[in-house]
Amino acid sequence: MGKWTDGTGRLTVASRELPLEVAASYRARRRGLLGRDGIDGIDGTAGALLIVRTNSVHTFGMRFAIDVAYLDRSFTVLSVVTMRPGRLGMVRPRGRHVLEAAAGAMAGWGLRPGVRVRVETDSGLTAGRDRAG
Repeated sequence: MGKWTDGTGRLTVASRELPLEVAASYRARRRGLLGRDGIDGIDGTAGALLIVRTNSVHTFGMRFAIDVAYLDRSFTVLSVVTMRPGRLGMVRPRGRHVLEAAAGAMAGWGLRPGVRVRVETDSGLTAGRDRAG
């Protein structure tokens, strides 16, 4: 696997492909979804933000509730929680990456513990693979 960089790409859950933003730098990871009203792809499709190299998030300063999926090193979902603004998420010791999306989106995608997702970045990095949980 190559080096993670900030950018865009695609998230595949089962056979569904979704727009993805990647936050890899310290600055992008720290900012996350702060100051935004949502996360959508170019065509208005609900999208997700992948924060790499983290096992905990917070929603202080957020404008909307979010779904948070904690991923292990093989991009298998460990847990999915919905967080309202102003909350501190629990640390997931086996967690390596975090996916964030608007509240309710992940249930619609079928994202639940045990599901393995696939990430393809526009810079050519690919991680994980599809597998139903």
